Amino acid sequence: MARARKRDRLRWSKLYTFSCFGHPHTDEAAGPAAVSGSPVGGPGFSRIVHCNNSILHRRKPLKYPTNYISTTKYNVLTFLPKAIFEQFRRVANLYFLLTAILSLTPVCPFSPVSMIAPLAFVVGLSMIKEALEDWRRFMQDMKVNSRKVSVHKGEGEFEFRHWEDLCVGDVVRVEKDQFFPADLLLLSSSYEDGICYVETMNLDGETNLKLKRSLEVTLPLEEDETFKDFRGIIRCEDPNASLYTFIGNLEYERQVYALDPSQILLRDSKLRNTAFIYAVVVFTGHDSKVMQNSTESPSKRSRIEKKMDLIIYILFTVLVLISLISSIGFAVRIKLDLPRWWYLQPQNSNKLDDPTRPALSGIFHLITALILYGYLIPISLYVSIEVVKVAQAHFINQDIHMFDEETGNTAQARTSNLNEELGQVHTILSDKTGTLTCNQMDFLKCSIAGVSYGVRASEVERAAAKQMASGAADHDNPVEDVWESNEDEIQLVEGVTFSVGKTQKSSIKGFSFEDDRLMQGHWTNEPNSSTILLFFRILAICHTAIPEVNEATGALTYEAESPDEGAFLVAAREFGFEFFKRTQASVFLKEKYTSSNGTTERLYMYFKLLLSLAFLSSAQSI
Repeated sequence: MARARKRDRLRWSKLYTFSCFGHPHTDEAAGPAAVSGSPVGGPGFSRIVHCNNSILHRRKPLKYPTNYISTTKYNVLTFLPKAIFEQFRRVANLYFLLTAILSLTPVCPFSPVSMIAPLAFVVGLSMIKEALEDWRRFMQDMKVNSRKVSVHKGEGEFEFRHWEDLCVGDVVRVEKDQFFPADLLLLSSSYEDGICYVETMNLDGETNLKLKRSLEVTLPLEEDETFKDFRGIIRCEDPNASLYTFIGNLEYERQVYALDPSQILLRDSKLRNTAFIYAVVVFTGHDSKVMQNSTESPSKRSRIEKKMDLIIYILFTVLVLISLISSIGFAVRIKLDLPRWWYLQPQNSNKLDDPTRPALSGIFHLITALILYGYLIPISLYVSIEVVKVAQAHFINQDIHMFDEETGNTAQARTSNLNEELGQVHTILSDKTGTLTCNQMDFLKCSIAGVSYGVRASEVERAAAKQMASGAADHDNPVEDVWESNEDEIQLVEGVTFSVGKTQKSSIKGFSFEDDRLMQGHWTNEPNSSTILLFFRILAICHTAIPEVNEATGALTYEAESPDEGAFLVAAREFGFEFFKRTQASVFLKEKYTSSNGTTERLYMYFKLLLSLAFLSSAQSI
């Protein structure tokens, strides 16, 4: 049964920051004339989506792919030929395959089983390892395909379906902190202005939230019942790998409205800071942009494996030389000495040791020698390497140092072919530190009116102190005496000290500040208390975060676009300046601190919001 939802009354478009994401009114009001020059309908822009009428996309000519995805390297039909090809890319396996074939001829000094069985064991073991690793990929795909999402089934009612059962044209409702199951066109959200926050960390690695906004014409589609008679047609670009572009039109209520990337929600991105959104499926499965950017699982070979091939080439060359010398000597002895060896009955000899044809006998002996001396090439080497790789992958999966306490996830080695490549990176080129770190912000220090506050050491300062400690060894001062001493402070330069003692991890996420001059309201005793007051207020009001009350504990949490804003707000709250409410034009604070005369001040302050400047990347600014 459809449920009515209470929509948030905060109209973000009234703020300058968010109004920048709106569309010029002329685009929507002009109707078809506004999009007459659009490439939609031409080559590369032929996709047609019938909104809320997915049955039309299950048959030709609009039969689009399902939402089922697969990232496996093999399937039931391709496993055997592909896996065999992968195994015989190794030089040693090719050599032993040749010797196994030759073992079926009379020139082989061994039983064919003794040559074929080791090869079959080595190749079979490697193929089993490949199959197990690909099975794990398959199970991960099944886990994703089995996720559920609320889909409109008709008559204004929604039901839960697996992701793999979604079709183009379906209307879905996505709740907060859920992933988008396909590439969607945003129709409305819990906010009256149809905006929502999206986290695209799985797509581009960015942790700051992106703002998306629906067309104004679809804002009335705010409840389950409103989709009972909803119909529309989307004409847009064909599936492509461009994450930041989208061209299309929406035909709705006899009008045509231009679409752009600000209305598109990409698969594998997550809904944040928004209670729910309604959207229609545009691209499914391998047509989605994230899957268009993915490639088939490649057949990668590590440096060690390539070096092993080089070693095998060298050993094979030595083997050929030994066999060649042995065969020449055999041919000479057959020609010169065999006729005198009457007890060998040379008159009854076969072609393998015919004194009348020593060259032919030498060739046959060369083949025999290649097989006989073949143990110079160690077939067990590859088996040993495979066993080591599997064991390493298991240790990686169980490594406690790579366990994420917040999510409860461990590291997952999807393939063990490149284990030995780990740790061999010696140069990293990065445009920012967030690419190399977990991008978690802690409020550790601050500088107010030229005065530095905060006694805890940052990672940079710890590294500097350790470097100084190592340099102290040159002056007959042991490193342990400086770094591992019981002293709580180290002086980097005159007048600048910091704590390097073994401090416990802060229980407040995002706040690791320690300084009695500012904590517990002691900042009011500072000579620059008025500047400090202004600093704390700026921390609490200059942001775009949204306060949310935890129903279980009653505590406030902040939904911020970036971890920087969240850390600033937590710090302001710990200093006694708590941001607790926001309207479309004001920001409200609770200020609690002890004044210089010893009385505790509790003030409820509000500040009028005049302008908000959003962060724009260089691509968005152009």
